[in-house]
Amino acid sequence: MIVFHFLRAALLGACLAPALLAPASFAQESAFPEAATGRSAAKGGEGHAYMVVAANPLAAEAGARILKAGGSAADAAIAVQLVLGIVEPQSSGIGGGAFALYWDNKKKETFSYDGRETAPAAADENRFLTADGKPMNGFTAMVGGKSVGVPGVVRLMELFHKHHGKLAWAKDFQPAIELAEKGFAISPRLYQLLSGERALKNNPAAKAFYYEAGGQPKAIGTVLKNPALAKVLREVAANGADAFYTGRIAADIVQAVDTASQNASDMTLADLKNYRAVQRRPVCGMYRAHKVCSMGPPSSGAVGIIQSLGVVERFDLRGLGPQSAGAEHLLIEAARLALADRAVYLADPDKVAVPTEALIAPDYIKQRSALISLDATIPQVESGKVPVKGAALVPASSPEMPSTSHFSIVDRDGNAIAMTTSVEAAFGSRLMVDGFILNNQLTDFSYRDAAEKRSVANRVEGGKRPRSSMSPTLVFGEDGKLEIVVGSPLGAAIVGLVVKTLVAMIDWQMTPEAAAAVPGALIFGNDVMIEEGLEPIKADLERLGHRVSVGEYASGIHAIRITKNGLLLGGADPRREGVVVAE
Repeated sequence: MIVFHFLRAALLGACLAPALLAPASFAQESAFPEAATGRSAAKGGEGHAYMVVAANPLAAEAGARILKAGGSAADAAIAVQLVLGIVEPQSSGIGGGAFALYWDNKKKETFSYDGRETAPAAADENRFLTADGKPMNGFTAMVGGKSVGVPGVVRLMELFHKHHGKLAWAKDFQPAIELAEKGFAISPRLYQLLSGERALKNNPAAKAFYYEAGGQPKAIGTVLKNPALAKVLREVAANGADAFYTGRIAADIVQAVDTASQNASDMTLADLKNYRAVQRRPVCGMYRAHKVCSMGPPSSGAVGIIQSLGVVERFDLRGLGPQSAGAEHLLIEAARLALADRAVYLADPDKVAVPTEALIAPDYIKQRSALISLDATIPQVESGKVPVKGAALVPASSPEMPSTSHFSIVDRDGNAIAMTTSVEAAFGSRLMVDGFILNNQLTDFSYRDAAEKRSVANRVEGGKRPRSSMSPTLVFGEDGKLEIVVGSPLGAAIVGLVVKTLVAMIDWQMTPEAAAAVPGALIFGNDVMIEEGLEPIKADLERLGHRVSVGEYASGIHAIRITKNGLLLGGADPRREGVVVAE
């Protein structure tokens, strides 16, 4: 087995760099609660049998252990997810939700799985309004009980394990159980995020676990053992997902959110018992002879990716080249158009009629592409016009936070999984129960519009799944064979990050390692933030009409490319602690 690690000493120096605070002029969606903590060198690797690319070495190694034992990509995904919840608790865990795309190489079929959280049955669109009918500010709304959705990760894992697992369910839990019992060392990134966190220590369980008595985070290298979580994992391993959604664990979740000192919730045991992960149809489109499949509603991922790639396809991106003003301008404009449609049309398809096919129809994308010019920005980006059933909808923002993780896996049989997983903001609701963090995904609903009595697709409703941008993505070559497995965290910016990575790999023929590391731009309305590597083109972008600042962000692009001769090439985002593990 080959493990491709970054230099930990180099990471430590990088992690001491200042965390990113988005410019004050940016919209609410631009806040980065899971802050940037610097970059390491580019990280890649090669394999012939299998590959795991994930945001933490311990998680990637856990997945590889399962693959080496004969497990499938689905088995390995369970191991990776469970370990990430231990070592990267700010980003994901069994108290959150996830989406996954799975390629079954024997059946030659792509499967799409939705493990997004749901609102309690009692929730309504006034959930995050104050007594005088005003919307809560973002931080006030996300901390405490009301923001917690019914977690979906455990049911999601159960669902795809039923269809694609090879090993026993309990065996997939073993690496995480061992790690929770033996402990792991606090990493520089986790320490940095704990240092900047202001609400987590208000939760007695979290404070006792992550902080010293004086309130400072436990030091880098401190070994954290989590017997409470180990007990939960043992129960779920032995008794299946029902052990999480009924009985002791479910009761503990309900009590934690309903008796929270801030924003006490109205979740019931029935809300957990009734939760279901859903198998949905993957949403696919074409880009330069490649078939691109990603997550459909309630995620905006597939629609945004297919739209963005479609509107730039008529331009010579290969000729413009990477890190050029022309190429970045096109990607920025494509993202602006996709975000405008997202704000109006995308929501939970079980509650709202989402016009998915109309939004990715070739003629519609051609119309949207015609709005783009190489010479100037679109002055005012608005959503396009497509037929919808029901009441007319208006644009709605939602403060989707980027505390998320993504991993990509290919197994010995050629099966693959792209899985993006989240607790929403860093450390979610800041509630910890039985050793795991609970999400704050319900603040992904567009609750500010309720105060103005605006009809929006992504409003809060009982049993509804909030809109997401998570974009686990599979790409197939001209021969129909799987070629790319990719995804990233970073909230509403995920779509743009995945599009940038695909353009880098398809148009510019970059390796996954180079594509994950290439500097990028994030779009917030009419504001653009570019990474330092793009600073030479800042003036050119401003001449085109963009408002540009320079900063850093904490994407976590993890990609695998399968070459025509079967070689696996992997790339882990240098902005996080991820690695490539392969054989």
